[in-house]
Amino acid sequence: MSKTLLILAAGMGSRFGGLKQIEPIGPNGEFIIDYSIYDAKRAGFDKVVFIIKEENYDVFKETIGKRVEPYIKTEYVFQKNDNLPEKYQKLLKDREKPLGTSHAILCAKDKIHEPFIIINADDFYGYDAYRVSMEYLKNINPKRYGLVAYHLGNTLPVNGKAKRGICIADKNDELVNLIESKVELKGDEIEASPLSGAKTFMTAKETLVAMNLFVFTPDLFDILEIQLKEFLDKNKDNLDSCEFLITDSLNKLVEDKEIVVDVLYTTAVWYGLTYKEDLEELKTAIEKMIKDNIYPHKLWKE
Repeated sequence: MSKTLLILAAGMGSRFGGLKQIEPIGPNGEFIIDYSIYDAKRAGFDKVVFIIKEENYDVFKETIGKRVEPYIKTEYVFQKNDNLPEKYQKLLKDREKPLGTSHAILCAKDKIHEPFIIINADDFYGYDAYRVSMEYLKNINPKRYGLVAYHLGNTLPVNGKAKRGICIADKNDELVNLIESKVELKGDEIEASPLSGAKTFMTAKETLVAMNLFVFTPDLFDILEIQLKEFLDKNKDNLDSCEFLITDSLNKLVEDKEIVVDVLYTTAVWYGLTYKEDLEELKTAIEKMIKDNIYPHKLWKE
């Protein structure tokens, strides 16, 4: 059975100042997406699906698409609102910002009929994260999903500030809650301020956090379809800015005991391109990994 990598690439990249998904970071103009697909392929994934904005199709196809298509089955899906109830399609016709990560995943329903993982296009996850995902996928069951978690200290950008989903798990490493928080490095500890407005607390660099790398089975699509209608009805007065997010979807499903999410640990170090300042750090890290023979100097042969 195929194993699919679903890449969420419909974000506008406003904080970075451009289409950050195709910012070169490798010595031959490779993007983060190149390294993600390379790592996923060597871990055993044999199909990639890009979730993109329709207007970005040509630039994706002519850059990353033409490089990876000879090596892995490649599909493209547009994050559009044509899968919403008709009344909401009309109400959201002028909204430019994508509706959120749960909606993005749902847009891939017709392209994915096998177990899959999701990642962000602008995050560098490291090979071990894909290895851990593949090991879990070999025995995955419907309504029992995986969350690949990182040490918080391994995910902080140069300025030491970010938003992270702090994982609260039980003794069986099953997710109890994801606390979306603003985090900031304070000496040897990290200050976490929950976005819910709950009390700020201090936590350790070893605390596990979610970085939007989840392992799913296709039954998730039917679950999200039901949630989407509920979400839109609940946010009918806030349609310009509301976001249908996968972390919120999973939290609700876990709370209602409809699914189980296993927290899977990776030793990988995460890198991202949230701000321009992150670019040089990532390029330096890639150079070192090439010197250490983790990656070849040129990922894709001509």
